[in-house]
Amino acid sequence: MRTELVSEPGGRAYPNEDFASIGLPASGQGGSLVVLDGVTPPRGGTGCLHSVPWYTARLGGALTELTVSLMDVPLSDALARAIARTSEAHAATCDLSHPRTPQATVAVARWSPDRVEYLLLSDAALLLQSPDGVVTPLLDDRLSRLPRSALVSDTVIDATLRNKEGGFFTAAADPAVAARAVTGAVPRAEVRALAGLTDGATRWTEKFREGDWTDLFTFVRKEGPRSLVDRVRALERADAEERAFLGRAKTHDDATAVYVEL
Repeated sequence: MRTELVSEPGGRAYPNEDFASIGLPASGQGGSLVVLDGVTPPRGGTGCLHSVPWYTARLGGALTELTVSLMDVPLSDALARAIARTSEAHAATCDLSHPRTPQATVAVARWSPDRVEYLLLSDAALLLQSPDGVVTPLLDDRLSRLPRSALVSDTVIDATLRNKEGGFFTAAADPAVAARAVTGAVPRAEVRALAGLTDGATRWTEKFREGDWTDLFTFVRKEGPRSLVDRVRALERADAEERAFLGRAKTHDDATAVYVEL
C-alpha cells in the first residue's frame, strides 16, 4: 500500500482549518481516509469559545477512530457518533444552536477486503480509480446547484441555506445531519487507488481548469499531493492581481490532498 498526505494552510497568518488522516486498523484488514474542510465563519461570532481548527481536529480524530474501530458500522452512523462526541465536548460552554457554530465539509472513504465505502457532505471530493484506469469523481453537488441569488458576496453563501432542505449540509453540532450525506459503496476489486481532496486542492480542476478529474488524479498519482498543492499555489499567485476566475474570494485557501494506492 502506498499512502501520501499533504495539508497546507492558505497563509502563515491563519491556522489550517483542514484535517486529514489515514487510519489503519490493528487487524491489518482495510483502512480509512478522512478529509475535513473547516468552514471559515464570517465576522460576527460563532457562539463558540473554540476555533474551527479545534472543531475539525476533534471531529476528524473521532471519525478516524470510529471508522477503523467499528468497521461494520455504516459511515453515516460513524459520522453521527463523531459529531455527537464532539458536541458533547463543548456543549456546556458554547451555544451549539448558533447558525455559525464551528462546522466542516466531510469526505470519508473506508476499504475492506470486500468493498470501498464512501461518504460526502458539501464540497470535499473523493476520486476512485479502477484497475483499468477509469477515474470516478464522488461529489456532493448540492452546494454547486444553489442559485446565484444564494450568494451574499462573491463566494459567501447565505447562512440560512446551511443544513436546510433545499440548501446544503455540513457537519456541525447536530448528529442528524449525517443522514443527509451522500453515501455508497463499490466492490474492492473495482478500486485500485483513491484520493481525497478539499476544495483548496480541487481548484486545480474547478477554478483553474488545468484538466478534468482524471487529469487531476493522474497528476497526483505521478507527481504526488505535494506537487498538486505547489501547482495550485503557483496558479493562485499568478492570478492574485487579476482574479480572472469568478467565484474565488481568497487568493489562497487551505489545501489538502490524500492519496492511497490499495
